[in-house]
Amino acid sequence: MLTTSTQLLRLSQGHLNLLETCPRKFQHTYLEQLNSPLDPEHEARQILGSRFHLLMQQREMGLPIDHLLAADTQLQSWMSAFADAAPEIIQTTTNAEIFRESEHYRTLQVQDYLLTVIYDLLIGDNQQAQILDWKTYPKPPDKRKLAQNWQTRLYMYVLAETSTYLPENISMTYWFIQSEGKPQNLKFTYSTSEHEKTAKKLHQLLNKLTNWLALYQQNQPFPQVTEGNKACNYCQFAMRCGRVPTTEDTNTQDTLPNIANIQEVTI
Repeated sequence: MLTTSTQLLRLSQGHLNLLETCPRKFQHTYLEQLNSPLDPEHEARQILGSRFHLLMQQREMGLPIDHLLAADTQLQSWMSAFADAAPEIIQTTTNAEIFRESEHYRTLQVQDYLLTVIYDLLIGDNQQAQILDWKTYPKPPDKRKLAQNWQTRLYMYVLAETSTYLPENISMTYWFIQSEGKPQNLKFTYSTSEHEKTAKKLHQLLNKLTNWLALYQQNQPFPQVTEGNKACNYCQFAMRCGRVPTTEDTNTQDTLPNIANIQEVTI
């Protein structure tokens, strides 16, 4: 994971979210490859989410999906509900001026890092581009928090940096496929001012990472969050970091998923 003179360190939105949330957890997870096994329920949700992503990818590529739907009633239900909620997305066009691609992959070098993004679906024409992302957990997060998440910021930033689209002509929409039985969406528009803010925050975070990596090579660990941070109560590395959660905090654990851990296509 450490950068060298000949290899760039690859970073995704998940890396940036974790790095901003807790640098020490970033160290344990990505530099030292220390991970706890997923609990069966969480693993089952991830598998189902991956299957929906595969279904949407194959449908977009024009491959048959009937056998996938026939084998899974949950996917049938989601697909039917999504087709009713967003027919304009499901009904592909033959217009040669409109670009559509699922699992669209882009990279952007910033400093000594290679930022990577994968759009579940990218739709664009000569003027505008839409980034679409599928989420398969029940309840959408707070829109203000989602706006600050690195997935939202990085995905639109990279597209603006690697295309001729103006920031004002880029948008990103999250589709929450099984949200309380009916798909819901949250849409974010972009702007030049937001692009500049993201660039500033990104460079600040990468500057910190460069410094922490240099110190880490000298056997100095990454910084921890402040003592008493509630994130430690639900972290698998709490004991390793000397942070023991209280019984009260453990019993009040938020059951909503953290978007930083939402199923993403593996890079």
